[in-house]
Amino acid sequence: MQPVILYITAATPEEAASIGRTLVEERLAACANILGGITAFYRWEGAVQQGAETALIVKTRVGLVEPATERIKALHGSTCPCVVALPVQGGNPDFLDWIAAETESRASQQGPGDRQGPSDQQGTP
Repeated sequence: MQPVILYITAATPEEAASIGRTLVEERLAACANILGGITAFYRWEGAVQQGAETALIVKTRVGLVEPATERIKALHGSTCPCVVALPVQGGNPDFLDWIAAETESRASQQGPGDRQGPSDQQGTP
């Protein structure tokens, strides 16, 4: 199991909470943390914009990035939501095992791309 962190931004804390709770309830993620009070500067439609955002940090597995992204897009109010997957290179093995366990039933519904093969069972998850 290759763990992944999804970084997502939302317009409001309520939108972030709805997305985070849904991902965890549907086992697309093991955990979602909400970080409020973010000021964002970005270029949109030819002009630099400034706005308030709420960020989510979501712990999942690589095989669930695509379905999680599609679910986020369906729940998100933006036409182009920020959803970025960041690979996890290591960490507390017990915590990484917990991510695997909490997303296992959903991952078993996915294709074989996220399942460990014999060569994947050694080294860092």
